Amino acid sequence: VVFPTETVYGLGANALDASAVARIYAAKGRPMWNPVIAHVACVADARALVTTWTDEAERLAMAFWPGPLTLVLPKRAIVPDVATAGLPAIGVRVPHHPVALALLRAANCPIAAPSANRFTQVSPTTAHHALESLGDRVDLVLDGGACDVGIESTVLDLTGDVPAVLRPGMITRAEIAIVLDREVLDLSERIVLADSAATPQHSPGMADRHYAPRADVWLFDRADAAEMTRAMTSHRNRGTAGPVTALLFSAIPPVHTGDRIVRMPTDPSLYARQLYAALHEADAAGAAVIIIERPPPDERWAGVRNRLERSSR
Repeated sequence: VVFPTETVYGLGANALDASAVARIYAAKGRPMWNPVIAHVACVADARALVTTWTDEAERLAMAFWPGPLTLVLPKRAIVPDVATAGLPAIGVRVPHHPVALALLRAANCPIAAPSANRFTQVSPTTAHHALESLGDRVDLVLDGGACDVGIESTVLDLTGDVPAVLRPGMITRAEIAIVLDREVLDLSERIVLADSAATPQHSPGMADRHYAPRADVWLFDRADAAEMTRAMTSHRNRGTAGPVTALLFSAIPPVHTGDRIVRMPTDPSLYARQLYAALHEADAAGAAVIIIERPPPDERWAGVRNRLERSSR
């Protein structure tokens, strides 16, 4: 079932049913080294999936749930290995969306749900995006409108001696460190080749190329705008150039009169909410290239920067 969360639309199945979870992997074309997250309706349901519910997990749940934070903890035997890429830990979270919570309560089971799109493609933030990617590969779509957060949850590994962010999101490492009152590592730069028989990972979102539109994505810093203009001119001079979409903060002039310019918000939360929709719209417009001005090197932008870097590989 495709259903909305506050982050992106998920493709859900009973997290305790190995054959159901395997159908998620088949529908997405998802490699088996890439685990899925178990969504639950409340903290008690999260505790039921793990062998160790620490004081730190409790503090984080009280601070951020329901919300876009996934906690990786040692799993109970009831969680099938297919959901965790064979690893002894499971990522769990309570989503902050009324439709997601209603579905969880009606199903009366944890729901394993990665994003509702084919593997490596741009995640869906509307039901239409999900249908365009998956079509008849899914049984049912619940349309809850556009997602409020717009990028996937922060994933925090609590299985080691020091908490570690495996995938950044809109809940920052600094915010987590304040709640825990101690150091939190950043391990989000790990890269796994998407087409490899990779070592199982504790977190989704580790593939080298991910969140990627059909168009090529070129990233540039504001200071390199002139270089980007030269590169685009060279691209057009090759005679094979198609339409260009540019996602920009600053008042950089269009490279060509036919370019489609999208002025993006300077607030990280608003930018994240609009990012995937802008990439989907660029693909729908037939863009051959999407040029994107990099956000500032500020931790509030870490989740957005992570998605942009992986989409451009």
